[in-house]
Amino acid sequence: MNRDNGTNEIKQNKRTIVSYLFFSCLFVCSVIPVLFLTGAAQRRSRPPVVLVAIDGLKPDYVLEADRHRLGIPNLRRFVSEGAYSTGVTGVLPTVTYPSHTTLVTGASPARHGIVANTPFDPLAQNMGGWYWYTEDFKVPALWDAARRAGLVTASVDWPATVGADINYNIPQFWRAGTLYDRKLLRQVSTPGLLNEIEAVAGAYPEGKDYSIRADEIRAEFNLYLLERKRPDLQLVYFGGLDHEQHDYGPDGKQAYAGLERIDALVGRVRAAAEKLGGGGAVVCIVSDHGFAATGKELRLNAALKEAGLIELDAWGRVKEWRAMAWSSGGSAAVMLKDAKDDESRRRVKDLLARLSADASNGIFRVYEESDLPRLAGFPGAAFVVGARPGWYIGGGFDGPLLRDTKPGGTHGYLPELAEMNSSFFIVGPGIPAGRNLGRIDMRDIAPTLAGFLGVSLPQAEGRDVLR
Repeated sequence: MNRDNGTNEIKQNKRTIVSYLFFSCLFVCSVIPVLFLTGAAQRRSRPPVVLVAIDGLKPDYVLEADRHRLGIPNLRRFVSEGAYSTGVTGVLPTVTYPSHTTLVTGASPARHGIVANTPFDPLAQNMGGWYWYTEDFKVPALWDAARRAGLVTASVDWPATVGADINYNIPQFWRAGTLYDRKLLRQVSTPGLLNEIEAVAGAYPEGKDYSIRADEIRAEFNLYLLERKRPDLQLVYFGGLDHEQHDYGPDGKQAYAGLERIDALVGRVRAAAEKLGGGGAVVCIVSDHGFAATGKELRLNAALKEAGLIELDAWGRVKEWRAMAWSSGGSAAVMLKDAKDDESRRRVKDLLARLSADASNGIFRVYEESDLPRLAGFPGAAFVVGARPGWYIGGGFDGPLLRDTKPGGTHGYLPELAEMNSSFFIVGPGIPAGRNLGRIDMRDIAPTLAGFLGVSLPQAEGRDVLR
């Protein structure tokens, strides 16, 4: 072999390889950003969808803002610039967790599985735990459909989202109700997310803090996600209005002042969403229920104990029971320990007939088990008792049956009562300005939002009200 020719050949091969690597790198470096931008452009072919829940927002607060003398310019813009419902018919019971799950599934509580705020727990073994976990869902939620479509999802403090398949998730969760809950919250949130945002926005609210100030802090976490994580679907929850109305009642200065502060947060969230969408975003304002003033309590469990259907031990704890009321504020399910116990069923029926015959006991209506499929709530109950506005059904076992309470407010009443109407306001590209949708069903909201995301919820019971 000619050694010089061999050396030249090796050098030529090296130059060829170097040239190949150089141009390959140049090609990759030029093509990958194009592919990335193309993917981002495809993902942004639809405007982002932001669902904002204001717990306890009555529709008339916005639709009749002048009558209430409310300074809520951002919420009022939704009426003039988008579509709205005059009243949303809610689900049974009209409380936070079943309602918020309906808002993201389009299904009733009997179908989606989150049937109350707290599970039925006659022996208090759950230590006050709530329906925090998405493993109890029986149907897919909006975030599941969005993830399957390759979309990015985010959520701050949405009820029943512990364990949800959400890209950036800070779920609603507490145990002690104090700052010690923050350690638990870090474990059930997207790893590292709380620390990342707290470094910019400050400490996340402690435990079960649902003051207006806590809403303002959580708003900063939502804004961070919109600006830095650029989600296609974001869920926002504000609980301060509900807190004010429970303490002081609806239609008062405390509720109005709180809503005016939340209105400012709505304006900031909308602006951030529209910036993310390049000038357009679908922003939807909803609530889970209305509100009614209260000042009287009916203790059904005290009556059931008096009738010999509940037995307590020396410490006032349940020792044995045959029938028990499972309270949700303005309504209660009466559960039988044994569904085949016809004697207990008859005794409960007679007791409820006697109580409801006297209007001073505060009972609006009693439904029997045969009515429940139509009501689509409290599955497994023998009876459902709805209180009159002004009354609520407490869970205590000690008497008296009736008592006056500190004036305040609550919900949980039968959804057929106008006081429980909830809200729906939506703005965004293609949504007609000033469109009055009249009355809609809460189960319609998730299918409507799914349409904007380009996904489907086949198990939803509602309809898309804008198409």
